[in-house]
Amino acid sequence: MTDRFQVGVIASTHGLQGEVNVFPTTEDPNRFKKLKKVTLHTQRGEEIELDVQSARFFKKFVIVKFKQYNNINEVEKFRGCELTIERKDAIKLEPGEYYCADLMGLDIVDEDGNKLGVVTDIIQTGANDVYEMTREGSDEKVYIPVIKDCVKNIDVNGGKITIHVLEGLL
Repeated sequence: MTDRFQVGVIASTHGLQGEVNVFPTTEDPNRFKKLKKVTLHTQRGEEIELDVQSARFFKKFVIVKFKQYNNINEVEKFRGCELTIERKDAIKLEPGEYYCADLMGLDIVDEDGNKLGVVTDIIQTGANDVYEMTREGSDEKVYIPVIKDCVKNIDVNGGKITIHVLEGLL
């Protein structure tokens, strides 16, 4: 399981006072209003813990001000950098909900325990999520609807998702 979650990517600077436009990669951009700390991951592989001073919304971006920076020249080098938070600061899940990052790479097995493939993507549709599975031993992609008739058990700690193979799925 991952211990950090990406919440956004710095797209550009905003104004002259050290603010940045962040493209949110979280389901709930409003969470930036409550965030106190984020970790900035630089192009050089450094991790810098930053304090969020303020956050406001403009079009598809969140305009974020960090306490540590007060000048455009200090933040322009962060364009394209990821912002992450610790698991403990992530949105709380309801029973039966999972973080996408925890499902990526899990084995997908049938009800007899035969490995069918691995979760390589999660597509969020209006109706239900869909797991993209890369078939065992090939590059073939199979799309598995996350519905009760198909997904029977998710065992994050055990590293597998058990599915009922619906007719025509494979």
